[in-house]
Amino acid sequence: MALDQSFVGRTYPPTDPYEVGREKIREFAEAIGDTNPAYTDTEAAKALGHSDVIAPPTFVFAITFKAAGMVVADPQLGLDYSRVVHGDQKFAYRRPVRAGDRLTVTSTIEAIRSMAGNEVIDIRGEVHDEAGEHVVTAITKLVARRAEEA
Repeated sequence: MALDQSFVGRTYPPTDPYEVGREKIREFAEAIGDTNPAYTDTEAAKALGHSDVIAPPTFVFAITFKAAGMVVADPQLGLDYSRVVHGDQKFAYRRPVRAGDRLTVTSTIEAIRSMAGNEVIDIRGEVHDEAGEHVVTAITKLVARRAEEA
């Protein structure tokens, strides 16, 4: 069943604030094998002009994908998550994510289209800090594979 095009442009409420911690940044950097000292050493980050350690660019995926879950779980949209695969991810930064940031994400459905019987949905996640400053925009592309024919 095709997803309803009238959902394009629909914006969901912002998430509760997520507090970015030094340890979470360190764990993430280690998990992806990135040894950049700006991710683990406060003095190295300060030498680069940051107030604290910064997060690797893909760090925000965890919070933006969780926010996109509001879209996925919207029963009116009718997305069958059991058929969904992650198609693509893009980030556009205004500034790096820093330890101590309290970030919220507001998700908006950017596009819905059908391709080869599959449904493709683009979700824009706008990430802001607690002062309302725009930090990063994340675009998540989800593909709902077509149901197998009997």
